[in-house]
Amino acid sequence: MARHKEFDEAKVLRKAMVLFWQNGYEKTSMQDLVDYMNIHRRSIYDTFGDKQTLFLRTLQLFEETTEKKMEQEIRPTQSAKLAIRRLFEMTVSSNEKKPPGCLIVNTAVELSLHDEKIADRIRKSFNKTESFIYELLVQGQRNGEISEELDLEKAAQFIHNSFIGIRVLCKTTEDKEKLENIIDSTLAILD
Repeated sequence: MARHKEFDEAKVLRKAMVLFWQNGYEKTSMQDLVDYMNIHRRSIYDTFGDKQTLFLRTLQLFEETTEKKMEQEIRPTQSAKLAIRRLFEMTVSSNEKKPPGCLIVNTAVELSLHDEKIADRIRKSFNKTESFIYELLVQGQRNGEISEELDLEKAAQFIHNSFIGIRVLCKTTEDKEKLENIIDSTLAILD
């Protein structure tokens, strides 16, 4: 007879995500996970598999959480410029429950050159975000907010690059004015 789990799988997965987000993959040991998730090592292996499999699950959770937030809080915004601003502000806003920066960008910097499976996952995630920005720009052009002369594909690439950069910068500065200046300068290409 299978044992009943004595923990909430979703809660402990979220804890693992936060720990990987704070420390990175390499600096997070299995013992760190046991201690932070407050479950037995055997339970981690039985429920989530090895460390890499658990890490991939946390990346998936992060992506799903972020995509849901983008769909609920960003996409319904009528103004494309305001939607893109909110996307950036969502990243730079401080929150005690989440570490600074972005788990996807952190992972890109830490692991993309060393793990093809992770690199592929990061490319797909970046492509989704760039496509999301492109769709917002198309919406802005349709409603007359953005010039018909703007090359939307190049603009989406530029804005996405700035979006990646600001997610890195959030880890190194608390200077909100600096971050706002970057957002303003990025959005200026839409004027």
